[in-house]
Amino acid sequence: MLECTSCATNAVVDWARVRESYPVQHPLLNLNNAAVSPPPLVVEQAVIDAYRFVSKNPDVNMWTGLDAKLPDIKRQLATIVDCSAGEIALNRNASEGLSVAIFGIPLSAGERVLVSPWDYPCALGGWQQRQARENIVVDTVAFDLLASDDEIVAAYSCAMRPDTRVLHLTHMLHWTGRVLPVARLCALARERGIITIVDAAQSFAQMPVSFRRLGCDFFVTSLHKWLGAPVGNGMLIINRQRIGETWPLLAPFDAPPDTVDKFDHWNLGTYNSALQAGIEPAIRFHQAIGVANIHARLSALTRYWTARAADIDGLRIHTPLDTETLGAVSLFSIDGIDAARLERKLRQSFSIHVKYRRVGQLQGLRVSPHIYMSEADHLQKKY
Repeated sequence: MLECTSCATNAVVDWARVRESYPVQHPLLNLNNAAVSPPPLVVEQAVIDAYRFVSKNPDVNMWTGLDAKLPDIKRQLATIVDCSAGEIALNRNASEGLSVAIFGIPLSAGERVLVSPWDYPCALGGWQQRQARENIVVDTVAFDLLASDDEIVAAYSCAMRPDTRVLHLTHMLHWTGRVLPVARLCALARERGIITIVDAAQSFAQMPVSFRRLGCDFFVTSLHKWLGAPVGNGMLIINRQRIGETWPLLAPFDAPPDTVDKFDHWNLGTYNSALQAGIEPAIRFHQAIGVANIHARLSALTRYWTARAADIDGLRIHTPLDTETLGAVSLFSIDGIDAARLERKLRQSFSIHVKYRRVGQLQGLRVSPHIYMSEADHLQKKY
């Protein structure tokens, strides 16, 4: 198991050893970790062991074996994200958590929800569905992704109306990696009695994040991106004051007390408990390195590749680079070059996997390295 004597920023971390702690990525150089990243080997092994354990006596080993550890896993997650374990529900991914909030917040016809065109597509689709079925009103705020935080706050402030009831926010935009001033926006919403949802699928575990400091009502994230848990794990945090009034996405098997348990994964029915056995070793691995060190490393990798690409004619970086919030996610395009064709070329000719992204008039290739990668990785590809 990887160990680190200090988790302070700039502590010495043996990144070569970190690299050895992950499965070898082959045949592609995976620069789309913002979608799915590989878990550390210790996490992979924990899931395999848990699955074999379940197979010996499924009905007993799933419910009374693996599930018995979940309350402690919640307590560990609560320590990382700065909330109460009694505010955490475990589910499959951020999309599911977003759906709980989107469909669970009580709204009446004519009441308004404020979103941006940069929010996650399934979230926008959920709000549009409520608009079509229940006659709520979905408003969209416009702002430039390279605008200042002050300009973005002003844009949201102007877009809020007296009957705005919900503000849907994305902490780090999955399109470009831009981090929005979410704490300021949540404070503005609180002053106006507006409920806030924060999609933190990209920011959680990539950088220090505090539920309390953000000041939101709902906090949604995946655990399989930057924490390193297995695919199929997500976390929803609901402020205690909102639990009672929020409807669960799935009706519970037994009518539970009005606690966060009514939003938990077991309302799905039978599910793969072995996947959740990977959460605890993922937490330990992440904490051994330290989130501040992880953020610093990811920021350094982004600055490394953008500096090397700076001389490419027509290169445009659509992500603010000169900021403390810079992480692993960024978007680039090249004038006169079809980005979708370039994505295919990089994959087919150079075994490099990036992700074509388009929203509105903005299109380009998203690049997102991870801590198991090194600056020398590109040298292994034949250009």
